[in-house]
Amino acid sequence: MREHVTDPYVQRARMEGWRSRAAFKLMEIDDKDHLLKPGMLVVDLGAAPGSWSQVAVARVGRRGRVLALDLLEMAPLAGVEFTLGDFREDAVLAALTLRLDGQPVDLVISDMAPNMSGIAVTDQARSEHLSELALEFAGRHLKTGGNFLVKTFQGAGFDAFRKAMAAAFDKVVVRKPKSSRDRSSEVYLLGLGCRPHSREG
Repeated sequence: MREHVTDPYVQRARMEGWRSRAAFKLMEIDDKDHLLKPGMLVVDLGAAPGSWSQVAVARVGRRGRVLALDLLEMAPLAGVEFTLGDFREDAVLAALTLRLDGQPVDLVISDMAPNMSGIAVTDQARSEHLSELALEFAGRHLKTGGNFLVKTFQGAGFDAFRKAMAAAFDKVVVRKPKSSRDRSSEVYLLGLGCRPHSREG
């Protein structure tokens, strides 16, 4: 608790009006890789409490669209279309897909993480499953040349997941933002340039 309260990114988020310190992770990656551009269609998976959606909607502007999804309720954000539900359920995915109305997506971002049990093997497996589902969604809905940013954790299954991303994108890079705590095994994998054959339907 003390670490959280004294965290400079937590304090800065409060001062600047971001919903969580996670906003700085996306901003740092975007400043480096220029993922968010005016007019884009962006899907934010695992969006609550909404800091990534805040960053996305600010950077895509009024001509852009941001669709957000989470299992938890999220306070409304101007310019963000929110779907409440479990990403693992077909009905929830169908509801999100309906909102897309056949429009190909420019960027999929996923900061999803499972509820941690404290059992490392279990938590790693759950995390990898969410990452795989996010990759499957991106492969189906990204436009050719679109990009995908996903949180994952270094450990069992990491290399296999990275290879799966490499099969779907022209380039895959690892990002560890400064605002990500050093002791955390979380890293972000960025898939650049979605290949045409990876998109279905």
